Amino acid sequence: MTPPATAAGPTLGDAARSVWGKTDRRGTSPVGWLPLWRHLADTADVAGQLWDHWLSPAARRRIADELPGGDTDARTLAVWIAGVHDIGKATPAFAHQAHHLAERMRDHGLGYHRDLIRADRRYAPHATAGHLVLADWLHQQDWTDPHPYAVIVGGHHGIPPTDQGLRDVRTRAHLLGDQLWQDVQHELLTWMAERSGAGERLSDWDTAPLSQPVQALLTGLVITADWIASNEDYFPYLLDATDDDRLRSGWELLDLPAPWHPAAPPSSVDELFAARFVLPAGATPRPVQRTVAELAETMPVPGMMIVEATMGEGKTEAALAAVETLARRTGASGCYLALPTRATSDAMFGRMLSWLRRLPDTHIGRGARDVRLAHGKAALNADYDRLRITSLPTGIAEDDGGTDIGVHRWLAGPKRTLLSSFVVGTIDQLLFAALRSKHLVLRHLGLAGKIVVIDEAHAYDVYMTQFLDRALHWLGAYGVPVVVLSATLPAHRRAELMKAYDTGRLGAPPPLTWRDRGKPRVDPYADLRTDLRYPLVTVSTAERGAAATSCADSGRGIEVTVRRLADDLPALTDLLRDQLADGGCALVVRNTVARVQETAAALRDTLGPDTPVTVAHSRFMAVDRATKDRWLRDTFGPPGTGNRPHRHVVVASQVAEQSLDIDFDLLVTDLAPVDLVLQRIGRLHRHPRDHRPTRIATPTCWITGADWSTEPPEPVTGSRRVYQPATLLRSAAVLLPHLDGEPLRLPADIAPLTQTAYGAEPTGPPSWQPAMAEADARQHDEMTTKELKANGFRLAEVAEPGVPLIGWLSGGVGDGDDRVAQGHVRDTDAESLEVLLLVRTPDGLTLPSWIDGGGVTVPTASVPRRPLPRLIARCTLPLPRAMTAADIVDDVIADLEQRTDVSAWQDDPWLSGELVLDIDPDGNATVAGFDLHYDPDEGLRATRAAS
Repeated sequence: MTPPATAAGPTLGDAARSVWGKTDRRGTSPVGWLPLWRHLADTADVAGQLWDHWLSPAARRRIADELPGGDTDARTLAVWIAGVHDIGKATPAFAHQAHHLAERMRDHGLGYHRDLIRADRRYAPHATAGHLVLADWLHQQDWTDPHPYAVIVGGHHGIPPTDQGLRDVRTRAHLLGDQLWQDVQHELLTWMAERSGAGERLSDWDTAPLSQPVQALLTGLVITADWIASNEDYFPYLLDATDDDRLRSGWELLDLPAPWHPAAPPSSVDELFAARFVLPAGATPRPVQRTVAELAETMPVPGMMIVEATMGEGKTEAALAAVETLARRTGASGCYLALPTRATSDAMFGRMLSWLRRLPDTHIGRGARDVRLAHGKAALNADYDRLRITSLPTGIAEDDGGTDIGVHRWLAGPKRTLLSSFVVGTIDQLLFAALRSKHLVLRHLGLAGKIVVIDEAHAYDVYMTQFLDRALHWLGAYGVPVVVLSATLPAHRRAELMKAYDTGRLGAPPPLTWRDRGKPRVDPYADLRTDLRYPLVTVSTAERGAAATSCADSGRGIEVTVRRLADDLPALTDLLRDQLADGGCALVVRNTVARVQETAAALRDTLGPDTPVTVAHSRFMAVDRATKDRWLRDTFGPPGTGNRPHRHVVVASQVAEQSLDIDFDLLVTDLAPVDLVLQRIGRLHRHPRDHRPTRIATPTCWITGADWSTEPPEPVTGSRRVYQPATLLRSAAVLLPHLDGEPLRLPADIAPLTQTAYGAEPTGPPSWQPAMAEADARQHDEMTTKELKANGFRLAEVAEPGVPLIGWLSGGVGDGDDRVAQGHVRDTDAESLEVLLLVRTPDGLTLPSWIDGGGVTVPTASVPRRPLPRLIARCTLPLPRAMTAADIVDDVIADLEQRTDVSAWQDDPWLSGELVLDIDPDGNATVAGFDLHYDPDEGLRATRAAS
């Protein structure tokens, strides 16, 4: 067991070599265990490789800037701290777990009182013990405060220790061992200090108190190195190879892709867009795209850019152009694109792949692009699944475009969502970065080396914005550039987003002194709260504050006629019959799925077979929803993309409001917050067409979903459940002049309408004010409640440099998966509950007959054979809120579990933890007092069963 001699340090004594670090749980090692020194050396060497060949230059610089020796010090620190991460295993509390190995250590003098250790060992998990062992050793090196460094060891299992946890071990010194144990601990620590080169730098590091972001980054790097070095496929439990050979073999098997290094850009904005994006013949960048690209070259970095421009102006392409420039300027090696929903994430993933295929870098040799689609149903995305399934060690196969693009097998593992270079996902993944949860540092490590793009920034409610603002605060502290996109961003949110980022980037404003008493504090974001220009691009300044640049629109503006429509199905039928008499395609947007289904049924009964009616909403199986989205894009997309019908009506929920490039001749929408009304209007006459029927040649939007005869108008019940009544009334108030005949000009009226609706001043007729004031008061109280609720799980702001991460995640959500975490970053009165929809036949359960592979029998007493689990997973269906309310959800789950026992599926990664809803061949089922009916064209309908 003598370690191979190295040039970096002394040979360890017998007692130190006897300490065990890992046991062979797979039973494949001829030895059966791995000495602690071997695992520490492996982890240190892997950390060095990660630093040299994988970690982004931006993340390396963030760490190096806090150390006196810069990059050299930072690398040495990373290797050393990784090399001592498991020093807490050299304690009786840990050794006791493997009796036969502990006895071997006892033979070398490392004994302990078995009964005492057995009774108390729960107080000393080895990470917490390691924190104290390292801190004590550094104190003996005359360190003033070792805890900002020791907490990296203490937190390497995902949660830093608490003060109470450290006290629990301190008061039970026997858990750490007597003097002989301390001698071994110090021998291992001294050996690694010499081996890594840290020994001669320790005294200087004592004067460099690490900030919390750097502590988190180093903890994330240590966890990553530890996980790699603990993988027996890469680092087997054998001792017959030198350090160099062992590292070379493991690193080659892991085969991580190299970081992206952006190449020098084309010489002009026009050439950049022509090289990166598929543009129509003769097209040039639009004004907002040109402004974004130019400001990305000159804005201070790190910094934030907020892009406000109307729908269809190419904000996504502008953001990707900015990503390339900002990455080149800052050393970022990838990007994270955050979208509101799974559907919008899926659509963006394809666009990102197209961009990546055209994206050069300066990498010598193979330039691999490792990608990740980050949401719960990512594997059901065909593009993603094609890149995910491969036999290559890296998980990366050559893409059709000639660039290596793929999903790296190891990086695609659990808890590593954001470690890939190029990630598209829901906003939840970014909000999780502000949620106190286990292994949070891995999310921070993944984000710290990227450019972050936040799309549809207006789409997040008060509760979610608490997490978003705190995530921006930490991104600012890491120096991560951020690009925010929105067509309808309220001015106060523009200021709040920039302020949140700046408090991380620059620290909190200094407190007022006695000389400042009575003087108003200057608000550096005041101008942002009142700037009504549009389109507008706002960027950080070197100091606290921002600079806003107005740019011309692209000349694609339209005037929209806006009219009231009574919330009456016969009135809607008469309108559509009249307006579509000569043909045309109409979109009717409802605020609830129930209204979608009710409306569609009524229209089919009254309009007749000459006017097809289709629905689009969220209550479809995943496979049917994907088909529906593709059909919408193909049928109602830009000219030339599909066979547009002569006459058609689509009745949709909010799924039609975001990131779908669809174009209709006529729009009817429920009253909604004004920014969402404007988003819906963005689907009206979206593209120039050679011909539209005369009756609908003028773009017209009809507003319904409210009783317009009252003062103020009263939104329907379903809308008041989905949106704040005060927000709906302010929307009606700012739309009132247009409802009375004044044309709505896009994009010119977007900013005035949005800013007035979300402003602080009263709006609307005097007769409306008492009701609006009452609604505003209720909304304020509810917002305050939501803010307090969010703070219960939200990460604290960055503390002063030198404050250790001790207790950083106390009171958090623990080790919950993404589904659990999502329940804490999204505010809802009902749990989100999804089921797998299968059909009950005399022969057992089968896949629904109308999908690919349909009719196949699904076993429940055993795990289905591949590829059946994936086909089953495509049948995921969300249940309605009425079935997931707190007073009924337990009954629903119990009923589903009793109906179909799928406990045999728990070992399958596709099916583990899922519930099954079985319907009869006609699509019917009754569950917990609800009558359910599923139709592939209509989705799921749920009604209370008759008592």
